[in-house]
Amino acid sequence: MGKDVIIACDFASREQTLAFLDRFEGEKPFVKIGMELFYAEGPGMVREIRKRGHRIFLDLKLHDIPNTVKKAMSVLRDLDVDITNLHAAGTIAMMEAAVEGLTRPDGTRPLLIAVTQLTSTDQAAMERDLWIDRPLDQVVLHYAKNARQAGLDGVVCSPLEAGRVHEVCGADFLTVTPGVRFADAAADDQKRVMTPAEARRIGSDYIVVGRPITQAEDPVAAWERCRREFVD
Repeated sequence: MGKDVIIACDFASREQTLAFLDRFEGEKPFVKIGMELFYAEGPGMVREIRKRGHRIFLDLKLHDIPNTVKKAMSVLRDLDVDITNLHAAGTIAMMEAAVEGLTRPDGTRPLLIAVTQLTSTDQAAMERDLWIDRPLDQVVLHYAKNARQAGLDGVVCSPLEAGRVHEVCGADFLTVTPGVRFADAAADDQKRVMTPAEARRIGSDYIVVGRPITQAEDPVAAWERCRREFVD
């Protein structure tokens, strides 16, 4: 899998989602299905988008005791998605259990990545709300190393940390980075952001882009601009 733009399909219904994807007229962008759409429409929505030929990042951010996560992953493995994820904060044991649950009897599995720190979290919030006093970039790198030790394929991090993650975990360890905005767009609720071109230069493997594409007057043009800046 090479560099690509993943569109965050954060819609509340099947109808909204398919109407959005229909605008691409034969193109099959890589899409992210998050909690809003999955909770609204369930696994059937994943299967329908897959049947249309899209690659899928199933973004449910599992975080529970190891046995529960293992069982949940054993259900998700049969949805035929390309990438799914969990929270690195759930410990190495939880991540190892997730890999075990996600692996099919034939040894194959979707790529599994771990969320380090959400891109809506900054240093002040991490210290105030989470009681984590280490510098944010050090926390991200520590979580990334834990994910690698547990056998995961990469992490979700901000583009600000992608280059350092590759330095400590290797070039083959995926960095999937939300918090990407065009230079002329608002940051919304994201705290740690970059443009697509900056994310490319710093080493992100995949960028996840939601509102700058889904709420654009011309979503297809916005997606194409994003791919030009990040991929081409």
